[in-house]
Amino acid sequence: MEIFRTVAELREWSRRQRKDGGNGIGPSIGLVPTMGALHAGHVSLIRASRASCRFTVLSLFVNPTQFGPKEDFARYPRAFEADCALARDAGVDALFAPSVEEMYPAGAATIVDVGDLGSRLDGQSRPGHFRGVATVVAKLLIAAEPDRAFFGQKDAAQVAVIRRMAGDLRFATEIVVCPTVRDADGLALSSRNAYLSPAARAQALVLSRAVRRAEELVAQGERRASALIAAAREVFAAEPAVRVEYAEVVDWATLEPVEIATPGTLFAVAAWVGATRLIDNAVLR
Repeated sequence: MEIFRTVAELREWSRRQRKDGGNGIGPSIGLVPTMGALHAGHVSLIRASRASCRFTVLSLFVNPTQFGPKEDFARYPRAFEADCALARDAGVDALFAPSVEEMYPAGAATIVDVGDLGSRLDGQSRPGHFRGVATVVAKLLIAAEPDRAFFGQKDAAQVAVIRRMAGDLRFATEIVVCPTVRDADGLALSSRNAYLSPAARAQALVLSRAVRRAEELVAQGERRASALIAAAREVFAAEPAVRVEYAEVVDWATLEPVEIATPGTLFAVAAWVGATRLIDNAVLR
């Protein structure tokens, strides 16, 4: 596994692999963008990339522009050596670990703004968050020039933003969405789970229970968004220490609320477990 610190190094490597290692059949380069603190969810994205691409690039970059002034940028989990070992064991070909100065050179002023889409779901309480996400992902796509980029469904609102950005800017990269990976008890894997005490982790299971309840009702024939949301909030009420930020039924492409769920509709929740903000979702079938 090669490690690169600059955009120029990564781009040169990517172009060399495409020229020397390709046979013109199928995608050449897969990109797995991460902020590090890798876990089994990230490994599933690496495996998906390796299954369909000849070479896999993993990025490790805690992006400051997607954090608000009172959010957890400074304490976000960082474990570079452990991440490198996990990436190497998972079969990553190239690891991109740039500095903030490399990604945001002095005087840089260009941003990617996805308009009203960036103010929905998580964007409601995190103004500027999705602008930061879209900007850094655009930079990573430009640096790696991948054929495919792999993202987890757990960050479904982020996926909607990235799909819109990639489509609007006509990136050639295919955006691939992989299923949410969960622990045996149902908790969606997240780097922020490391913040949870044992007691808080037990409380956090209410997010997956609320999502599962909505799925059960849909399987029974319920389609009204109001009923799905009410049922989820009843589940949350069993854990009064958990503060619900939102429970919504939305169109996955626009993140606009819908009144009736149809196949592909997104049911999404966000809640605070102590000082830790967690999200979960399901695509309703």
